[in-house]
Amino acid sequence: MKELTARQKEVLSFIDHFKQEHSYSPTIREIADYFEISVKGAHDHVNALKKKGSLRIQNRRSRTMEVVGAHARDHNVEIPLLGITAAGTLILSEENREGTILIHETALKKNRKYFAFRVEGDSMVGAGIVEGDVAVIEKTNLIRNGEIAVVVVNEIASLKRFFKEAHRIKLQVEDPTQPPVYSQNVRVLGRLSQIIRNY
Repeated sequence: MKELTARQKEVLSFIDHFKQEHSYSPTIREIADYFEISVKGAHDHVNALKKKGSLRIQNRRSRTMEVVGAHARDHNVEIPLLGITAAGTLILSEENREGTILIHETALKKNRKYFAFRVEGDSMVGAGIVEGDVAVIEKTNLIRNGEIAVVVVNEIASLKRFFKEAHRIKLQVEDPTQPPVYSQNVRVLGRLSQIIRNY
């Protein structure tokens, strides 16, 4: 495979950054305008990148250019995987980190922070969350009624469905054998973003 020229690397970098910013790739015209070259010149660069295996275009459709091969950027994000103590306390610190998990950036909101932990117990089984699942949590204390959140009550962190009532917080489990928890002293660590399960 032939090495890319300096200009081809610049065009490839422009396509990649454009797609990250806009969620779609540029047109040939936009490439030409950016580099102040002719449309034919831009088209030639794109064709050369395709031939060298660095660019893929779906069915010759506009805005479907994708950087591939060795020049593709790694779009995975490392999320810290936190441990839970025997008492159920979730400690948000580096010392409590079990490791990290990789999640593709398209599955995460931009400019948000996340952490993850392994679910213990089956209190949320009715929501399809079982022991051993990895819960990915978006850090926020702004939770809407009915959302599943990580909350701390009496220094114990747990995953519950959140409801704000007039003078208290209702924390609903998804197990009909367990009653809801009511408290006026609830600390919200974040909302459930996704569940990862290994079969």
